[in-house]
Amino acid sequence: MLRTVAVQNYRSLRELRIGLAGLTVVTGANGTGKSSLYRALRLLADSARGSVVASLAREGGLSSTLWAGPATIGSSVRRGEHPVQGTVRSGPVSLQMGFASDDFSYLIDLGIPKRYERSAFNADPEIKRELVWSGEVMRPSSLLVKRVRQSVVLRNGSARSVDWEEVAMSMQSYDSVLSELVDPQRAPELVAVREQVRSWRFYDHFRTDPDAPARSPQIGTRTPVLDADGRHLAAALQTILEVGDAAALQTTITDAFGEAHLAVTESAGRLDLSFRQHGLLRPLAGAELSDGTLRYLLLVAALLSPRPPGLMVLNEPETSLHPVLLAPLARLIGAASAHTQVVVVTHAAPLIRELEREPQTQVVELVKELGETRVSGMGRLTGPVWNWGHR
Repeated sequence: MLRTVAVQNYRSLRELRIGLAGLTVVTGANGTGKSSLYRALRLLADSARGSVVASLAREGGLSSTLWAGPATIGSSVRRGEHPVQGTVRSGPVSLQMGFASDDFSYLIDLGIPKRYERSAFNADPEIKRELVWSGEVMRPSSLLVKRVRQSVVLRNGSARSVDWEEVAMSMQSYDSVLSELVDPQRAPELVAVREQVRSWRFYDHFRTDPDAPARSPQIGTRTPVLDADGRHLAAALQTILEVGDAAALQTTITDAFGEAHLAVTESAGRLDLSFRQHGLLRPLAGAELSDGTLRYLLLVAALLSPRPPGLMVLNEPETSLHPVLLAPLARLIGAASAHTQVVVVTHAAPLIRELEREPQTQVVELVKELGETRVSGMGRLTGPVWNWGHR
């Protein structure tokens, strides 16, 4: 279970630390940094897939994603006694992200690249540092893996007698140790962290337009994990009916739509939805469903996955849903959080109220002060303990 997520110098997240529960609701007004936090979590997941540099490039590169304010904001500036002014930078340009969990924790540090005379990729950020440690707080005695630029070393021995074994001397600046070093014998910690992060799932604004993939019959194959775009919705629901919790599926359908029944039809190897509602003489196919009904079924398929992830992040799941569906959705999310850690990013007050009824729910409200995203009610000396270390 993740205990802390920390981000430094990414967009409005100058220095953000958030403690996570089994079900964490991240809320705040528009522009307070909810989307930036969501993107930062996706970037962390991209580190394990070896695509974090490419993902930053798609956002405009390091220069477009770095914190745009001053490196330090003094107390007199926060009190309004002095205007916000630029300061002389004393440290390196650095975008850092990390998480702490019960078992192993991880940090990645990206910075300005070296300039190469004959390269068209001089704007790509470089991975300057990566760390893996045991437990929640990074200390010298808990470090297991250290990557500094091209060199990677692994810890051998106990806390009293430590030897470091160099396992790589020529790591590429765009490759993460999580994606490149796969050695269960010498580095089981890296394998554990990589598999943990690769299991994370993100669902953000499913398409429900007439050409949405979820509306069209698709080739049927077992689908324990719903695609991010919802493409194989019918197959994912049929997989739940066959090898998952079919009773929970029908219960949530009844909870949301009353006397309704969901089935999946097969024709020439292609699967489609068959949704029967009280009062209709025939069931509705996927192409006929309303946007809200289709989106709810997509969320059902994601949350009732027979292969639950370590972490699931839902970004504004209330989009297109009628208010009467928010309570059933909250109950569905609450049930999923019993076996999957869930983060919900939303500013919908009715959904938040319903989620607060669920056990182990924690609500984190983001606010913005002088352009910086902060957690409401959390001072600079409160909140989760986190140590960034040094390059």
